[in-house]
Amino acid sequence: MDAQAIAALAVEALEDIKGKDIINLDTHKLTDLFQRMVVCTGDSNRQVKALANSVHVKLKENGVDIVGTEGEASGEWVLVDAGDVVVHVMLPAVRDYYDIEALWGGEKPSFSPNAARPWSAL
Repeated sequence: MDAQAIAALAVEALEDIKGKDIINLDTHKLTDLFQRMVVCTGDSNRQVKALANSVHVKLKENGVDIVGTEGEASGEWVLVDAGDVVVHVMLPAVRDYYDIEALWGGEKPSFSPNAARPWSAL
């Protein structure tokens, strides 16, 4: 199975658990480490863990080898490494802080933890 098909399965698994702001980036020209990166936001630690687990299960069911999973204990940022595809599932504040989409050429999501009041650092 090629990286594009694996990423599509990951996106499907994320959509099943209501992941937000899902981005599927083609990184094959930027690095030799992996070909695609999928980034997703979860609303809570519990949802972040559930989203990552959904990806893990969906990929395994389709015969994709999982190299490793990191961050499950805290649930703030969970990474699922499927070799040619790396999936990042993060809380909104973590995603905004690390801004990995900007590093890899994707679109940065806007972050507003409280829609009625814009976020600002003091």
